[in-house]
Amino acid sequence: MAEDITWDAIIVGGGIVGAATFFKLQSRFPQKRLLLIEKEPVLSDHQTGHNSGVIHSGIYYKPGSYKAKNCVEGRRELVAFAKQHGIAHDVCGKLIVAMEPDELPRLDKIHERGLANGIEDMERIGPERIKEIEPFCTGIAGIRIGCTGIIDFRGATNKMAELACGINPASAVHTGEEVRTSVERGEVSIVRTNKGTHKARAVIFCAGLQSDRMARNDGARVNERIVGFRGDYYELTPQAKHKVKHLIYPVPDPRFPFLGVHFTRMTDGSIECGPNAVFTFKREGYGKTDFSLADTWDALTYGGTWKLFFKNWRYGLDEYRRAFSKKLFLRTLRRLIPSLTMDDIEPGRAGVRAMLLGTDGEMVDDFRIERRGRHIHVLNAPSPAATACLAIGNEIVNMAVKEGVI
Repeated sequence: MAEDITWDAIIVGGGIVGAATFFKLQSRFPQKRLLLIEKEPVLSDHQTGHNSGVIHSGIYYKPGSYKAKNCVEGRRELVAFAKQHGIAHDVCGKLIVAMEPDELPRLDKIHERGLANGIEDMERIGPERIKEIEPFCTGIAGIRIGCTGIIDFRGATNKMAELACGINPASAVHTGEEVRTSVERGEVSIVRTNKGTHKARAVIFCAGLQSDRMARNDGARVNERIVGFRGDYYELTPQAKHKVKHLIYPVPDPRFPFLGVHFTRMTDGSIECGPNAVFTFKREGYGKTDFSLADTWDALTYGGTWKLFFKNWRYGLDEYRRAFSKKLFLRTLRRLIPSLTMDDIEPGRAGVRAMLLGTDGEMVDDFRIERRGRHIHVLNAPSPAATACLAIGNEIVNMAVKEGVI
């Protein structure tokens, strides 16, 4: 089915970054006709809907980086958005806890970054204060961050799309429609999907786990490749939920781009424990045995993947062992809450992180947004992209205006 409409812009990808871009672009240009395309039957069905639901403060990120700037600004805007529109959320606070003396210099560095990034309601605390805040948690020092919280990211995504369509009823959201190709032809781009063809003056790709493929299909030169890492969660059973009152995180190991297994109190009252981080054989696969030949081939024929494996083989092996062993997972959790038992945890859900991996085997750490003609690609949007989504949306709209895309 070909449409006669020429959209002012098409946004490809209905996760929270795509929805936030849709909302921000429509808010800036109320008269423009925009189309948001999502291949799944509902919005936010992959990374957005499978993440930990945490509103990150911005404490971890290198001062001056896109992550630091957009996380702090985006967090404040996201909380205001949630309050205004009735999105389930709770700014409940968080502890980062050091358990061993060799973690203290890393804790100090995180605190310094928090100060440099302007994180409000933050304090360095000792073991007595840790016990006051989290009586079942054990640590020798920590940081309390009061501005961290939890939110229903699926609800926020749907509300952003709803508001955008409310600003201009001529705009639309198409779910269950998968973009196959996009080609620029003069002032108009032709976007072909499994359901037909669309024309647009600009195309913005927020494709998450498929972002590198969409960019290459569009003719962009992308040397890096998306590699997926599945994260498995456990949940505290009802008898153990009283042992966690806020969010509790370990001091992360700087050698790895993950924050470590932690405890998160969710908006529905449940307590999640995790995630681990294991290479996945299917980019959008959430089961431990899910497999895609195309995804596996893409990952294992890429030299950067093997360099990552060889540099971190011991860590990777430990993560795989923990993925299939409740006992080993519990051992990690007990570093923070020693009183937990096997009866206190039960298997939960899983998510997949899209990590942009360089040819040298190093993860691309910061957000990355690039323009190619009248097309804009969000090539890398790892955590805290969900927290930063409204700020990222602003960045994309500003780029589109400045460079004449819109």
